[in-house]
Amino acid sequence: MNELELKYGCNPNQKPSKIYMADGSDLPITVLSGKPGYINFLDALNGWQLVKELKEATGLPAAASFKHVSPAGVAVGLPLSPVLKKIYWVEDMGELSLLACAYARARGADRMSSFGDYISLSDICDEDTAKIIKREVSDGVIAPGYTPEALDILKSKKNGNYNVILIDPEYTPKPIEKKQVYGVTFEQGRNEIKIGREVLENRVTENKEIPEAAEIDLILSLITLKYTQSNSVCYAKNGQAIGIGAGQQSRVHCTRLAGSKADNWYLRQAPKVLELPFLDDIRRADRDNAIDVYIGENDMDVLADGRWEQVFKEKPPVFSREEKRQWLDQLSDVSLGSDAFFPFGDNIDRAYKSGVKYVVQPGGSVRDDQVIETCNKYGMVMAFNGIRLFHH
Repeated sequence: MNELELKYGCNPNQKPSKIYMADGSDLPITVLSGKPGYINFLDALNGWQLVKELKEATGLPAAASFKHVSPAGVAVGLPLSPVLKKIYWVEDMGELSLLACAYARARGADRMSSFGDYISLSDICDEDTAKIIKREVSDGVIAPGYTPEALDILKSKKNGNYNVILIDPEYTPKPIEKKQVYGVTFEQGRNEIKIGREVLENRVTENKEIPEAAEIDLILSLITLKYTQSNSVCYAKNGQAIGIGAGQQSRVHCTRLAGSKADNWYLRQAPKVLELPFLDDIRRADRDNAIDVYIGENDMDVLADGRWEQVFKEKPPVFSREEKRQWLDQLSDVSLGSDAFFPFGDNIDRAYKSGVKYVVQPGGSVRDDQVIETCNKYGMVMAFNGIRLFHH
């Protein structure tokens, strides 16, 4: 089959809509369940490329949570600590496969943004991973295979209408890619650049020590940025993205946006948040929303009109700005990647507030010296990789 009709394009008024192979060859995908749409396929195919490359670069199973053609979360399969199991809502699931751990991390890093995501998996989807997917709100999943148990679980989601795509892992696209905008055809060579440890060799700061775990985080951040709408930066720690800033016109706004998401990820691990007295029957999405309000405001004024009673057994204590800052000051050894050079040292100043110690970026700004000097002030390590990773 070389053509698949879709319900509609980006919006219901954009008809007809389809995906097809212009050269007449078979599509590299098979729909096993549901009816994926235009945006679903954009997310699925971008996400598949990301996790495939991340698995090749690290040797670890990888997962991505995509929304609107940018990842909300990306991770490799490393075991989860008890605290991470709790904030990712999988503490009741026992020991998980490494692929399931990868998706729990990818989905859990920014649960607000991942709501209704499209999932990409580097490995055959197993039962553990399918069980996590089953309980979350998402549009669909793409993977190179599914165990029979996993496929049964996924096909039962959304009354049998959940989107499940099988991708041919051996498929290799042609080296030239095309797209149309306003009737004009654009053509370019595919971004085939490979990202590995060699991109971290040119360390331009006084501190040049990058441990192996941080090398994995820096590589993860760059591969994530390769498939994130530009401008973009990515904060990473312990094998997962913890804050992604996508599609901003100003780089410092990317850094602030992603930094605020990294801060929220860490604040969710604070004792006051872990001990919030939720109602027993609260829905997962309502719990996520309540946590976002709790850590995002200086006090509970947002819930002061009595709405807290819809979420909590009792009104929780105030989590003050000072307490949050004290907790965030413990966040350390975070890695930061950028898809283009940092034009000013203010990006580094902001990154430092979110625990960044390791940085990789292309370099090439007329103010590189200022950026390096700012890194040196904080004892950071920064590598220039000479690679711009714009994605549009």
